[in-house]
Amino acid sequence: MPNRQSPGLPNRQQILDFIASSDTPAGKREIARAFGLHAQDKILLKALLKDMADEGLIDSAPGRAFHKMGGVPKVTVLRIVDVTEEGVPIAVPENWDSDQPPPRLRVVVRGKRDPLGPGDRILSRTEEAGSGWLAHPMKKLARGEELVLGVLRREGDRLWLKPVDKREKRDWLVSDAGEADVGDLVLAEKAGRPPRMTVRVTERLGDPFAPRSFSLVAIHKFGIPDVFSEEVLAEATAAAKLPLGEGREDLTHLPIVAIDPSDARDHDDAVWATPDEDTGNAGGYRAIVAIADVAYYVRAGSELDRSARKRGNSVYFPDRVVPMLPEILSADVCSLKEGVDRAALACHLRVGADGTLKGWHFTRATVRIAANIAYEDAQAAIDGEAGRVPAELVEEALKPLWACWRLFAGARERRGPLDLDMPERRVELDETGRIASVAPRERLDSMRLIEEYMIAANVAAAKALESKKQPVMYRDHEPPSREKLVALKEYLETCGVSFALGQVVRPETFNHLLARVEDAAMRPQIMEQILRSQTQAYYAPANTGHFGLALGSYAHFTSPIRRYADLLVHRSLVGAFGLAPAVEQTRLPAADAERMPALGEAISRTERRAMEAERETIDRYVAAYLTRFVGEVVDTRITGVRAFGFFATVQEIGGDGLVPVSTLGAERFTFDEAAQALVGDESGDRYVSGQLLKLRLVEADPISGALRFEPVEGANHLPHRRHDSRDRPRTGKPGRPRNIRHHGGR
Repeated sequence: MPNRQSPGLPNRQQILDFIASSDTPAGKREIARAFGLHAQDKILLKALLKDMADEGLIDSAPGRAFHKMGGVPKVTVLRIVDVTEEGVPIAVPENWDSDQPPPRLRVVVRGKRDPLGPGDRILSRTEEAGSGWLAHPMKKLARGEELVLGVLRREGDRLWLKPVDKREKRDWLVSDAGEADVGDLVLAEKAGRPPRMTVRVTERLGDPFAPRSFSLVAIHKFGIPDVFSEEVLAEATAAAKLPLGEGREDLTHLPIVAIDPSDARDHDDAVWATPDEDTGNAGGYRAIVAIADVAYYVRAGSELDRSARKRGNSVYFPDRVVPMLPEILSADVCSLKEGVDRAALACHLRVGADGTLKGWHFTRATVRIAANIAYEDAQAAIDGEAGRVPAELVEEALKPLWACWRLFAGARERRGPLDLDMPERRVELDETGRIASVAPRERLDSMRLIEEYMIAANVAAAKALESKKQPVMYRDHEPPSREKLVALKEYLETCGVSFALGQVVRPETFNHLLARVEDAAMRPQIMEQILRSQTQAYYAPANTGHFGLALGSYAHFTSPIRRYADLLVHRSLVGAFGLAPAVEQTRLPAADAERMPALGEAISRTERRAMEAERETIDRYVAAYLTRFVGEVVDTRITGVRAFGFFATVQEIGGDGLVPVSTLGAERFTFDEAAQALVGDESGDRYVSGQLLKLRLVEADPISGALRFEPVEGANHLPHRRHDSRDRPRTGKPGRPRNIRHHGGR
């Protein structure tokens, strides 16, 4: 390379030293100012900097600061790509133009910042520390993915990418489609800078409408790990061959049964109950909740354990499950299957005649499940239908279980947990993987029964560990915030329902509120608003109680095949009570006990990721199912109201769609934020959350999961009220759509 120099021009090493020592981003202007360069020298500096970039000494994209090749700018935008076992976020530079792999920076988080997880973006100060880099967050930025997941479409002679995320409002011009073709589902990376950004296809994923594609979209969008390494698979295969071990309690003689959904992919839990013969517990029951002894097979510190921790939980889609553990464990050796000996952690319960827990203890056991029974079959058998379950099992297993459950149910009613009956959608696929039906999942007593046994075991696990002063990964659910309660009060006032803010709010407060609602049509919308007022449950070693269940101590113990939190509780129980077989790696390591707060944050993040992925996938299946009804009038219920329109869902099926305010006619509408309603200024017609409407389905997009509706003239009788001078809406603000004004809540 030519050696461009002038008397005032710095040499290569001086420039490198300045870039490394500068406390601010060092661009061409900063370098010129630092060395006192004049106009002619600046031209030479530009050429010298280009030479240095060509030589691999520095790198930078046009318009950005320079930094040493392999280094990181002093202040830059980073993207979180991982979180270590200690809870330390790992980040990489969002923009990296070197051919070398980007450096991985350990993010130093101080104070009570929002937890950082994969995909988050931060503006950070960086520093080189020893053999690595550290990042000190200055500001958390809006999430901006470098990769876009979408479907290719052609317009004229150009290719465009239509994103699958319905929040993306624009299509992207494709600069390089690679081997992908129109109609393909692809991953593409953004290139260039606004306003001329394009995308380049990096991976072709195939036909977006093919069976199994909807879940594949979610897996890629949310970065869900769905492939196990060879090392993890080898460890799982070796673990599956382990003998059950000595010292286990033998429970193989008991008719313990597993009652699960008919489409269950794994079986964590099984139950048994019998009347208690102890005269000190007259009218009470003894019960056993047997849970797969996953801690025996997944040893702490192994690659198998690290993989499970990173996944955090299994993710369930209509067409597949992305398991936390390899299938040889999750669907076979750890799964409690009928007629085979299995390792279990048994929770022995003494249930009083009043349904409260009088005592508990834990053992490692060997169980032989008498039957795997579907919820529907168990319910039919207990209702007297013959042939669904062997008669002897009905007498020996199901009837005692139901009798004990009735005691639990009585205690639950007196405890008063939050009782919101929100329907769950069930997507059924045919043999080819196509959608056969979408319908609400029926709520049976058999489901409530298993739920109560699981709650009892979870409470016992938490209290048992508390008694030994051992680490507990609690399932915390805090009461609603005052801000949420104020918003709920304002909404309820618009429905004519009173709600006092000064009272101590308990779950039964909301139950009593719902009981006062006489209008059955109004109850679902109020139930939905109550649900929205609740906080999100999370995992943590600090006990704040479980508000929704009205419980003071609650942990997750019953699903270690699919939740890492439960595995941690199992290990803590094994160590606290010295349960045999005494294998040290099946106890909770001291290091894990110390980093429980970080572990709680990490597995709470993976749980939220799974919930979002599952919900979006269901939305896509529902949209695909509804494509056959486009153009038809369907029964809907309003689920949300905004200034720009309202969202509605198809009754009995689900799937949210938008009705833009522009389609409501020429009348001007005001958005009443407190009432969550759009109100016609002249007619007083109201569109309010929870309202039932007949709407025409005009679009169903399986790629994004979005629906769009329009009103049907004369099909709906709209509630209305007349305005008087005291409640006439204020004048709309400039710049809003011509037929909408915003009337905010207090």
